[in-house]
Amino acid sequence: MTLLEIIGAGVGEERIPALPAFSARLDAEHPGVAVAEGDRGPMLASLIAGGRLVPDRGEVLLDGSGDPAALRRAVALVDTPVVAEPAPSLPVRSVVREELRFAGRPSRSRDADAVLRALDLDRWSRAPFLDLPPTDRVRLLLELAALRDGVRALVLTSPERHGGHAAGWRRVAEDLTARGLPVLVIGGAAVRESLPASVTPGAIDR
Repeated sequence: MTLLEIIGAGVGEERIPALPAFSARLDAEHPGVAVAEGDRGPMLASLIAGGRLVPDRGEVLLDGSGDPAALRRAVALVDTPVVAEPAPSLPVRSVVREELRFAGRPSRSRDADAVLRALDLDRWSRAPFLDLPPTDRVRLLLELAALRDGVRALVLTSPERHGGHAAGWRRVAEDLTARGLPVLVIGGAAVRESLPASVTPGAIDR
């Protein structure tokens, strides 16, 4: 069953759009991948997928219904530039504490340390967030977003921009989806290039 569907959504004039029309689909069983063109494409597409931006064309459906307020409650944006991207100089522990507060969870230093230990990332506690390896960054931010009440899907923006191997973020997206919180990855052309030849944007091969 389709949980989230984006149908021909675009931003700006059709002749020179800020975001050319794109489509994507996310179901409860498989993570998804969408490619958005343009420098700001992945950011704008993520905002649309999460109900934070109403597209000039097309529509976004949650459970078959177009309701931006419901989208905002159900979809968490993860590592989206400008909107949900941690400051690179902040210590990892500080970022975790902020995310715990945002999720309405206890957010003392020891609470953050417990999260990091559970993910085997405690050695990074005092390091600048920028220093986290790419796959660990994606995993930590997705796990923290998953703690928010009412969230039913996660939108991860441009994991390829941090380098590393695509297999890393694919594996993390598959794991969260298998646990009941499907992940839609929205990125640029590098996301398409990182997929196996047998996979087309729209679904990650499981």
